[in-house]
Formats: sequence, C-alpha cells, structure tokens
Amino acid sequence: MRSKESPENEYTADYTPINKWREDDRPRERLSRYGSESLSDSELLAIIIGSGTVGKSAVDISRILFKEFVNLANMARADIAQFSKFPGIGIAKAVTLAATFELSRRVAVSPFDEKRSYSSPHDVADYFIPRLRDSRVETFRIVLLDSQNKMIREQVISEGILTSTLVHPREVFRPAIVESAASIILIHNHPSGSVEPSSEDKIITKKLVETGEIIGIKVIDHIIIGGTGFSSFRNLGLI
Repeated sequence: MRSKESPENEYTADYTPINKWREDDRPRERLSRYGSESLSDSELLAIIIGSGTVGKSAVDISRILFKEFVNLANMARADIAQFSKFPGIGIAKAVTLAATFELSRRVAVSPFDEKRSYSSPHDVADYFIPRLRDSRVETFRIVLLDSQNKMIREQVISEGILTSTLVHPREVFRPAIVESAASIILIHNHPSGSVEPSSEDKIITKKLVETGEIIGIKVIDHIIIGGTGFSSFRNLGLI
C-alpha cells in the first residue's frame, strides 16, 4: 500500500489516462480494495471529479485545485464560479464539488438534542461553528428557547454587513413572540475570522437586550463565530 500523500508536483508532458494506469494505482480501485483512508486528499477529490479532460486526468485536475487553494478548508469556501474556471471543470462538476463540501459541513453538524437544555455557550458554538465557519457572508440569526432552555427552532434574521438598521428588534422578536419563546440567543459570524465584538455588535446587542427586558423575552447570550473559534457576550460580561 502506498503512502497516504505525496507532494503535489508539477505535471510533465507525459499523460496517461487513469484507465491505463496499473490497477493498484487507480483511485477508485484502491478505495474499493483498501478503503477510503488509504487515499490521499487529491485522490479522493479526483473520484468526486470523476473524469479528466484533454491531456489531464481527474487526479491532475485535483492536484491543480490543491495547488490553487492549498488545502480543503480554502476549497470549501469556493463557489461554483471559482471551481468552473479550471480546465476540465464545467458547471456540472463545479456544482458537484460545491454540493460535496456542503454535505461535509452538514455531516460535521450535530443537530440539537431536543431533550437537552442549552445553557452553555459551548453547546451553541459547537452546533453553529461547522455551519458558519466557511461562510463569506455575515449572517445574523437567533435561537428560540423554551422555559427549560430547550431549542424551539432557529431563525435567520438578516444576511450582509450587520447594522442596527438591518437587525431591528421588531424582526428579531417577532418569531420569538409567535413561538412563545421564553428567551433567545443571538448568533452571527465574522467572515474575517475575528471573534472580537465590534462597536456595532455591542450597540445591536444592547438594544436587543433592552427590548427583551421590556417585552419579557430574555436575551441570554450573543455568540460570535469566527472560523473555528467563538466569543460569548455572556462570558465576556457584556450581557
């Protein structure tokens, strides 16, 4: 069995289609025989890509992608337009790649356990980090909780650069009132990767906390997701 990963080298002028390779060198056959863990990232990606183009195999195209994006985390942030600019990747393959990365994110997300109470910022962050860490758009959402801190549901409030205009108390508390929520948790992501609350974040949070006190629906935390990290207004003493 070969080593799991070899350096991604420049390609020579020699080209041999994968179906002409020795059987033990073909990614699909190796996966079938030895298991997926025996393949490199490039080889697994090549299986998803499926077929090559003139002068390049699916493995070659996979290596080109890794040369451009460096790693899977960067590749997961790419969109269909970015994938389809590479030779050998049309719209169909670009859509397949985008769908594959989205599925990987969903697998990483453990759904909220309806029988469990969510009183810890880590509980909420563990759920939302896999869903928001690759997002290139700032999204503000809320989690509605019942009187036992069990999740009722989540609701997206706005997408785009957050301002106090976009995140209006009326839009935030409307679903909470409809669902008779006892409290809510505010959540949004910073595509920059920073988890430091901005001045606008603090203004928005203060306004929503004050509104919640008036109408009787408590804001128990505001979680900011940045990459694989997070910050909690509650832990920071800001709520």
